[in-house]
Amino acid sequence: MIHIYGIKNCDSTKKALSFLKKNSLEFTFHDYKEEQVGCDKIESWLQKTTLKQLFNKRSTTYKTLNLKELNLDENAQKEWLCKENILIKRPVLEYKNKLLVGFKQEEYEGELL
Repeated sequence: MIHIYGIKNCDSTKKALSFLKKNSLEFTFHDYKEEQVGCDKIESWLQKTTLKQLFNKRSTTYKTLNLKELNLDENAQKEWLCKENILIKRPVLEYKNKLLVGFKQEEYEGELL
């Protein structure tokens, strides 16, 4: 089963969901705004990807919270991901033992079709 994490109004998440539906792939969708992702889940993701890949420094929330000025180390970034799931790059897709961060159609095609 495919598990996809994101927020409904995110363009990248919308593209990923559209891809899954278009290709008749079964999935469950977890909206960060409705269902917070815990630190344990984030830690499991970090075993499959890097913090640089997962932490979204381009988000409005990152800018609004002035996190750039705090010059966060890796531990602080993990703490922020746990507190503010909206800082996680979107979407995050779990499939089998793999993790895809962001939507890249070629990557989805190669891994899921």
